[in-house]
Amino acid sequence: MQKTDFNYEILIGEDCSTDDTRQIVEKYVKLYPEKIKLITTEQNVGVSKNSQRLFENSKGKYIAVCEGDDYWTDSHKLQQQVDYMENHSDCSMCFHASEILQANKRKTGMIIRPYNEDKVSPIEDIITGGGGFCPTGSLIYPKELLEDIPFFFRNAHVGDYPVQLILSSKGYVYFMKKCMSTYRIGVEGSWTSRMFNKEGIKENMINILQGDIEILKEFNEFTNNKNVKDIEKNILIKEFEILLIRRKTEELKNTKFNTIKKIQKLKIYVRCYFPKIYKRLIWSKLCINRMVYTFYK
Repeated sequence: MQKTDFNYEILIGEDCSTDDTRQIVEKYVKLYPEKIKLITTEQNVGVSKNSQRLFENSKGKYIAVCEGDDYWTDSHKLQQQVDYMENHSDCSMCFHASEILQANKRKTGMIIRPYNEDKVSPIEDIITGGGGFCPTGSLIYPKELLEDIPFFFRNAHVGDYPVQLILSSKGYVYFMKKCMSTYRIGVEGSWTSRMFNKEGIKENMINILQGDIEILKEFNEFTNNKNVKDIEKNILIKEFEILLIRRKTEELKNTKFNTIKKIQKLKIYVRCYFPKIYKRLIWSKLCINRMVYTFYK
């Protein structure tokens, strides 16, 4: 439903779905052959390679992302974001607010909106917020900025976090407060539902935290220590959380953790041991981050 004064293409990465997605996409390709392009193979290649082949086959100046569990809700979304980026060449990524919806289409009344106004998002917020800080379905960026991606991106455990970090280091990130997309939670088969099922949830969370730490270390090297203080602070918080999950009481007393504010430690403690209370507290502010909507559901 996008209304634009420029041409755009829709590339769909169909990675051997088992729910007849391919047949549905093929029908739309026949209806709009000049607009829609199907990218697929006979074998599943995984999330990372699926995203990469879409990127490599794209021809546009900008890349806008819309994953399988998200959808756009404003017909002028692309036009507004492209207009801004065309008029601000230093902007390396643009994102906007997104509504949160249950998979059964039940409204939550929640919106991912880190700021209450249109504004430049400081890189330290991107570093601290993790991949969930910017709703993936809201992202748009110049393709050329990721033409030569660093090696650590290809090996990262997730794609959204390193992409946001890399782009934020190549210009500035701009946020639009208008809600123009929907993020669905509780989608069967999604990365979140697979990673945070009841079995092995603690180890999965530890693996994610360790993966984030590795991303931050690699990003720090990539940017030549430009944001080392923010990076080291966030690595320390993630190390503290890992020890808390593992109940390493004695190690938590290490003086290096004294720099973490007491309120931050309290939040981590509540998040780990009283997730339902933590979720209610955060959702009451109508703003959640990845640690909320993926840790305990």
